[in-house]
Amino acid sequence: MKLAVVGGGSTYTPELIDGFARLREVLPIEELVLVDPAAERLELVGGLARRIFAKLGHPGRIVTTSDLDAGVEGADAVLLQLRVGGQAARNQDETWPLECGCVGQETTGAGGLAKALRTVPVVLDIAERVRRTNPDAWIIDFTNPVGIVTRALLQAGHKAVGLCNVAIGFQRRWASALGVAPSQVHLDHVGLNHLTWEFGVRIGGPDGENVLPKILAEGGDELASMLRIPRSVLDRLGVVPSYYLRYYYAHDEVVRELGTKPSRAAEVAEMEKQLLEMYGDPALDEKPELLAKRGGAFYSEAAVDLAASLLGGGGSPYQVVNTYNNGTLPFLPDDAVIEVQAAVGREGASPLAVPALDPLYSGLISHVTAYEDLALEAALRGGRDRVFKALLAHPLIGQYDAAEGLTDRLIAHNREHLAWA
Repeated sequence: MKLAVVGGGSTYTPELIDGFARLREVLPIEELVLVDPAAERLELVGGLARRIFAKLGHPGRIVTTSDLDAGVEGADAVLLQLRVGGQAARNQDETWPLECGCVGQETTGAGGLAKALRTVPVVLDIAERVRRTNPDAWIIDFTNPVGIVTRALLQAGHKAVGLCNVAIGFQRRWASALGVAPSQVHLDHVGLNHLTWEFGVRIGGPDGENVLPKILAEGGDELASMLRIPRSVLDRLGVVPSYYLRYYYAHDEVVRELGTKPSRAAEVAEMEKQLLEMYGDPALDEKPELLAKRGGAFYSEAAVDLAASLLGGGGSPYQVVNTYNNGTLPFLPDDAVIEVQAAVGREGASPLAVPALDPLYSGLISHVTAYEDLALEAALRGGRDRVFKALLAHPLIGQYDAAEGLTDRLIAHNREHLAWA
């Protein structure tokens, strides 16, 4: 079995390598290719990756290359984890929206649109090259904004599934609290990428006992603190929103907070410098503790599980993924991409049925889906008017003065990445 990781020079990669090494019986990789145009950092990451494999006794071969076509040739699955423009572009995404009184965040709002515009054309080019080399390869997308990028891939006819680590983070947290194996915790996880709620926490499978009321009653204070929303709001909802919902539920408060401290991108950039220095130490043969602060908790386990299922191995039968709606949420078009529990196997992902949603949730999901439609159109076809319409449609913006100012800033800060600009 051959896997390729595009964006293999990322500081995230040792987390992925650690999972591949520990779970080698689930996903028996013979060759792992790390592909990245940044040759210097790729060699640092690749060196550590080989040492991790050696320490944990993995017999597979790790190859590093800057040649995309060679790297993906013959791959059974290609995992995408790239960041077009790097942390510098992310820092801009997180700062210039604040000038218009809007949230500055790399995956939602104006910053999320900027990232989509930079990313979708690059990802589609990569996917076409994968298809020419190996049309049967699965593409696993971890590149944000995952929902929009996955929809672009599926719309272009690629064998693709999107992946996010929010659900697996909740699953592992509650498995530990309940004293059960993670595989025994099934989430009623519903929504769009970075716009999801846990409507149930079931023990044993989709039809198991729902222990969410117990979790809220006994651990509500801790959850509210983690999510940074009032306990009273959590109790009134009776569900657990992802932490991204705070951008919607407390928009103005978040904008004020973001204006008083350095961007997350600035923090991550400094962290990446330290991590790359560590990766260059020939004595280091495990992922450093600092990597946990970088983000992406349990990313490797989610990736292994998904790849194993898609390639016919021993992955979990049900996993939270991003895939076509196909009637699952009846208020959305079939070709919308949703994030839900799905049955996953060689043929791809098939969403499980979900209960009818209250308008509190279906309304916001519909609104953000409409924005994603316009965002993808802007990413595929370009043009200032399409960017403006996508921004105007976003529930975190929705005012023409703000949309005009954000459009000007988005284009100015991303001109080098936008062919039409």
